[in-house]
Amino acid sequence: MLLLPLLSGCLGGNDGNGSTSAASAAAGSSGERTLVIGAYSVVKDAMADLLPRFQQKWLEETGERISFQESYEASGTQARSIAGGFEADVTLLALEGDMDKLVRSGLVSKGWKDPAYNGMVTRSIVVLGTRAGNPKGIRDFQDLTREDVKVLYPNPKTSGGAQWDINAIYGAGLKQAERQGEGNPEAYAKTFLEQVHRNIESLDKSGRASMAAFEYGVGDVIVTYENELLARIAKGVDYDIVIPDDTILIENPAAVVETYAAKRGTLDVAEAFIDYLRSAEAQEVFVQHGFRPVAQELSEETKEQFPEPPGLFDIQYLGGWDHVRETLYSKRGIWYQVLAGI
Repeated sequence: MLLLPLLSGCLGGNDGNGSTSAASAAAGSSGERTLVIGAYSVVKDAMADLLPRFQQKWLEETGERISFQESYEASGTQARSIAGGFEADVTLLALEGDMDKLVRSGLVSKGWKDPAYNGMVTRSIVVLGTRAGNPKGIRDFQDLTREDVKVLYPNPKTSGGAQWDINAIYGAGLKQAERQGEGNPEAYAKTFLEQVHRNIESLDKSGRASMAAFEYGVGDVIVTYENELLARIAKGVDYDIVIPDDTILIENPAAVVETYAAKRGTLDVAEAFIDYLRSAEAQEVFVQHGFRPVAQELSEETKEQFPEPPGLFDIQYLGGWDHVRETLYSKRGIWYQVLAGI
């Protein structure tokens, strides 16, 4: 079968290897159309497998050759780049709040959540990664408050993954408070988050940067996506994965950036690509890269591969994204109070 070469241009600061104007990318060097992808950093490896498959599928179904240009950044950085003029046709982001920024900018349809799976394409959970053999004996988030444990997670100002990490820690604090009958669960959870944050060794730009620091030898434990650790272990890196009893279900959205795709004449390809990401074939590829599938039938098939922790909760347990943004990440929110030591 013919596989066309992928054009991995560095758009919007992709990996620091130069830049290419997205506006000039509607047609590739051979006259074919080019689909511009603006995604969060963690999904990069899965996309390396998915793009050639979609490319071949599109060629067989339409006879048209397409190429790709790709940009991978921390989710918040990527959303700001697209809102600021980076003309991506489709975007995959770490969290719904970043997609909402593009809706408010008029670039993504308000109905982006209408398709299957509420607009999501992958799932995961927040877990803890330790050195081989778990030398510090980490068993749960509570262990991250110990004085002898140095912790890594990225900066929530730039990284959607970091917000999931912090949501998981804060939510685990709420769960503890409920079990212990605390009268003010929110205050208890804030104190718990403060205790963990005191042990932060490095606050990196993205989940990928945080993982790179961990692999370089920084810290004792990393708070991260389950799929990140599974992917590294599959490549031969020797880590232990600790699944906390109380942790959060991660859901990652994807959408067509309709304003840009319509402008560039790629709307039909962009819509087909987003549909493809939810197909059985694409979901199986995501599973191979450690993501939990959104398709229920595949979720049933992968139960042993992806055990469900007893205290698993979702974003609604924390009040939904609007509430979380206001209570945790606004300028008066809990996260900024933790940073300021208030």
